[in-house]
Amino acid sequence: MTKTMPMTARWALGGLSLAMLMPSLDTSIANTALPALSAAFAAPFPQVQWVVLSYLLAVTCLIAGAGRLGDVAGRRRVLLAGTALFTAASLVCSLASTLWVLIAARAAQGAGAAAMMALTTALVGSAVPADRAGRAIGLLGTMSAAGTALGPSLGGLLTAAFGWRAIFLVTVPLGLLVLGVAWRTLPADPPRERDGQAALDPVGILLLALPVGAYALAMTGGAGPAPALLAVAAVGAVLFVRAQAHSPAPLLHVALFRGRALGAGLAATLLVSAVVMATLVIGPFYLSQGLGLDAAHAGLVLSAGPLAAAVASVPAGRVVDRWGSGRVTVAGLGGMVVGLSALSTVAAGFGVAGYMAAIVTVTIGYAFFQVANNTAIVTGAPDGRRGAVSGVLSLSRNLGLVTGASVMGSLFAAASAALGDVAGGMRVTFAAAAVLILVALAVIGHAQAAARRMA
Repeated sequence: MTKTMPMTARWALGGLSLAMLMPSLDTSIANTALPALSAAFAAPFPQVQWVVLSYLLAVTCLIAGAGRLGDVAGRRRVLLAGTALFTAASLVCSLASTLWVLIAARAAQGAGAAAMMALTTALVGSAVPADRAGRAIGLLGTMSAAGTALGPSLGGLLTAAFGWRAIFLVTVPLGLLVLGVAWRTLPADPPRERDGQAALDPVGILLLALPVGAYALAMTGGAGPAPALLAVAAVGAVLFVRAQAHSPAPLLHVALFRGRALGAGLAATLLVSAVVMATLVIGPFYLSQGLGLDAAHAGLVLSAGPLAAAVASVPAGRVVDRWGSGRVTVAGLGGMVVGLSALSTVAAGFGVAGYMAAIVTVTIGYAFFQVANNTAIVTGAPDGRRGAVSGVLSLSRNLGLVTGASVMGSLFAAASAALGDVAGGMRVTFAAAAVLILVALAVIGHAQAAARRMA
């Protein structure tokens, strides 16, 4: 077993970590600048909101296709191209003279981010020794959580000190650093295959983007009536599945998803991500309206969860390398159930301390689940399909986040109105969230039991 990681692998992992940090940071960094953007461009909020939506939609629609493109054209090559696009688009965002130029540049940023998010995890297998894969994926999880948590506060500070353009300019030097490190340290792509299995499926990419984009718009309320968009998503999903079944080089091999392990891991990722987003959506309302905290103190309390996830991810990787992903996945989900049960029963009676203790328990459990589940999915995928599988994993996470923001947020609003109490709405919502995690546990447990029977 490798005792120490080679220096080149360490530098490569450092580059991959930054490549994971940048798109995660830009997922949330623009949110706090929306009022400043509205004033700068004299635009109403529904128009300015597209600065955020265009990025999220581009990432969600393109991330699976970006992973498959990496399998076909070379993961290192596509990661470098995606980073270059992201960096150039960041510069254009910082120089935008009209709102629609900014929105278009943000969509381009999202396209680059899709490649970065899909391929950083997929490249772990070739850049890092196999006995360190769990730790490496744990570090990527830390950077992802840190970027998402840092975005709102960093965006607010930069906007206040230097203006809104600074929030986009800050990622330009980071992008150039990632390009330099990745170019020097990531292993070269193997020679391209010439058979049909190595071909790209542009029709499949478009047909997947249709239902994913329609679903994301329906959940975010970005455009059009939700029922019509959901109908488009359903029809698009059927067309995609039928097209994949007859494609000589499908974007996603249906056979891959017949294995219980991959399907269970993706389903659990979607459910867990929806629950995690619920904590981010509901927390601010409960802390401000239920506990009476001002914005500054609420922000400090809200940072406890992402900070706990960031700190726990690297130790979680070490535990996965030692004990295996199966047991750690179950343990992480179990920790989430404990924390969510506390939020739905006793946490409200202990004020801020009770809320923080419960939410930290939830996010530490999430960190262990995410590292273990991601390690199992990525390392268990066929090498020629690792990019596509990694892209679908990221897609399931994004769809879970979008679903959680909409469905769990709506449940919280309805329960709070019915009970006339924000704390009551929180208890109902987190009780439902605990049930979702129990469903994820059942799905994972069934897949693990089936794997043991076949062994």
